[in-house]
Amino acid sequence: MLRISLPSAVSPSVTNPFNFGMIGSTDTHMALPGSVDENNYWGYSPSATRVTETFNSTVNWQMNAAGYAAVWATEITREALFDAMRRKEVYASTGPRVTVRFFGGWDYESDDAYRHDLVRVGYARGVPMGGDMTDAPMGKSPRFLIRAVKDPDGANLDRVQVVKGWHDGTGELHEKVYNVALSDGRTEDAGGKAMPVGNTVDVANASYSNSIGDSELAVVWEDPNFDRSQLAVYYVRVLEIPTPRWTAYDAKFYVMKLWGLGSLSEEIPLVTQERAYTSPIWYTP
Repeated sequence: MLRISLPSAVSPSVTNPFNFGMIGSTDTHMALPGSVDENNYWGYSPSATRVTETFNSTVNWQMNAAGYAAVWATEITREALFDAMRRKEVYASTGPRVTVRFFGGWDYESDDAYRHDLVRVGYARGVPMGGDMTDAPMGKSPRFLIRAVKDPDGANLDRVQVVKGWHDGTGELHEKVYNVALSDGRTEDAGGKAMPVGNTVDVANASYSNSIGDSELAVVWEDPNFDRSQLAVYYVRVLEIPTPRWTAYDAKFYVMKLWGLGSLSEEIPLVTQERAYTSPIWYTP
């Protein structure tokens, strides 16, 4: 969970060190930056026995393929890219090139989510991911303009979630996850739970189908439990439908084929749900 502020014992004039942006990146010793594809995962470090030892070492199969750093810059120049990173208008992906827009304001309308000029409206009426909102107008709650579009070469989207953290009146930290947009016409039940999107993964063949999920999800969501006197932070999480993990591809293309293993340990995950998550928008009374 994101920390919302410094402990109360620290002067409120001190800058909150937890107010940062979020990106994804590569952390391996393979000299392969951008090695993010599950079906082309080369491991964490060079090894002549990586393939044969993949499923014998917990450290090996617990590793994940790399992620991306997404930056909303005004142009593709060094200056513009660093300006965008300084203002935290960035987000992370666990690999897919999912496009995510996230704005916060007080006056977005429901139809704004479907406008062709969503980006213009987002900036005109609010702040983008990484931004700050303050001094809520009386009687208003923050409204968030969100659009997510699937990777053109990847899996469909399962859902969009807003993760909220806040300080209550006693200074305790809380967190709640809201399902704000669900694919395939799903809705939440009375308890706020949503049915799973389903699973088309064929583990034996390391394949899946885009017969479930949506290619795009968009929404304007208003916080139903907003308290203008409380510090709060919001970020967006976008989930894809289930897809084969790199372990499933290795099991098909290497282990099962070359060594004839009939089964793998049940603790080895073979299916994953890739995701993107944005830099937060912060609210300060």
